[in-house]
Amino acid sequence: MPLLQKIRWRTIISLAIILPIGLSYSHYRYSISWLNQEVGGIFYEIFWCLFAFLFIPTRRAVWQIPIWVFIITCLLEFLQLWHPPILNWLRSFWWGKMILGSVFTWADFPYYVVGSGLGWLWLHLIWVAKSK
Repeated sequence: MPLLQKIRWRTIISLAIILPIGLSYSHYRYSISWLNQEVGGIFYEIFWCLFAFLFIPTRRAVWQIPIWVFIITCLLEFLQLWHPPILNWLRSFWWGKMILGSVFTWADFPYYVVGSGLGWLWLHLIWVAKSK
């Protein structure tokens, strides 16, 4: 199997693992509510790192994707302070709330850092394992 194909398959399998874990964790009812939302940011970052890597599976992207995911996520966090009608309408949908968020909180930023770091580690492990 060609290397690029191995990388893509490992990325797809990783997405199949992280997506249900992230979604189920954010809706897990037997934990502290705020903790579910905050730690969900870690899974959110990892998911977007893997998703971008699916389309840009290069060695350079292993470093660049987590940085850009962190920057974009931070911008989306600040966007939650703005409530024009179009954003409120998009946030009224489940997917809009999951992608755009609805409430700004400074406490999300450390989880974004951790999630981007783990996203980098995950991408690095996929890249390193490509030849095995």
